[in-house]
Amino acid sequence: MKLFSTCTIGAVKLQNRIVMAPMTRSRATNNLPNSLMVEYYSQRSGAGLIITEGTSPSPNGLGYARIPGAFSAEQTAGWKQIADAVHRGGARIFMQLMHCGRVGNNLNLPAGAELVAPSAITLANKIWTDSQGEQPYDQPREMTPKDIEQAIAEYALAAKNAVAAGLDGVEVHGANGYLINQFLDPGSNQRRDAYGGDAARRNRFALDVAAAVIAEIGADRVGIRLSPYGVFNEMSGDYDGIAEQYVALAAAAGGLGLAYLHLVDHSAMGAPKPEPATVQAICQAFRAAGGAAVILSGGYDAARAEADLQSGAADLIAFGRPFIANPDLVARLQSGKELAVPDQATFYSPGEAGYTDYPGMP
Repeated sequence: MKLFSTCTIGAVKLQNRIVMAPMTRSRATNNLPNSLMVEYYSQRSGAGLIITEGTSPSPNGLGYARIPGAFSAEQTAGWKQIADAVHRGGARIFMQLMHCGRVGNNLNLPAGAELVAPSAITLANKIWTDSQGEQPYDQPREMTPKDIEQAIAEYALAAKNAVAAGLDGVEVHGANGYLINQFLDPGSNQRRDAYGGDAARRNRFALDVAAAVIAEIGADRVGIRLSPYGVFNEMSGDYDGIAEQYVALAAAAGGLGLAYLHLVDHSAMGAPKPEPATVQAICQAFRAAGGAAVILSGGYDAARAEADLQSGAADLIAFGRPFIANPDLVARLQSGKELAVPDQATFYSPGEAGYTDYPGMP
């Protein structure tokens, strides 16, 4: 099967075409990568490529409890232990750079940090804080031009730190309602300057971040994740002009020579289904402009993954939740063994339960 064949994306050769999708797991106490995370990632190093959980490039981006960062020397040292362990297992590893933007509560931020976003629009509902339980989302401050310049520089520094820690590259998280997606979406971006208004200006922050990261570590070590039509974290979904916007964004990203475009489809979790023709157009635009590879993710099993690889729709396939309860997922897919089901109650809880204690195949 092509799913289990080797391939090369950018500067990295992979042992198979199975990607472990980025998944927030909230085990980074004090926002530091730790020995428990080393065990978790090393258990799953049968994948061709592991994309880490969302990792903030800035203290301002730590909107959730216990997510890791990549902006301090101590964090870099922690990530080095993870990268070394994953490499010993045979996988390659990219760090997903995720600035939460408006998605957060001030109780989850370190001293001196603040919630910032394209516009001062507050999310509805509540978010978990370790100190006071469920709390309303706090209102973000609208970013000034200087804030935007600083955030772009923070992404570049985090990419530099990731490579210094021995990771093979980074994924710029432009999906799922976080900071870059907040700039892309007309519902969360009400600006009327160079970073807001029409689609081209809403695309600018994503492209400026990608360009800054490329300048730091090289295009062949950089990917980008997008979620067109996504509604997670109160994104608008199917708004007027979205297809044209994302095709243009993909073409511009491809023109930067990125190692991959990672498209996520959340319809298996109840979100709207992206229009297949638009997904195809986005991927074609990325490749035609010079982008290297396409990763598709969202509700895949082995048969569907193989079909999309054989058709050329994708070069790699990302699996998310199956990797939680099946640390040996690649071996299980190869053998056709039944997959274990993850315990959703422990997705984001601290400690090893539901994290490193899932057994491999008997």
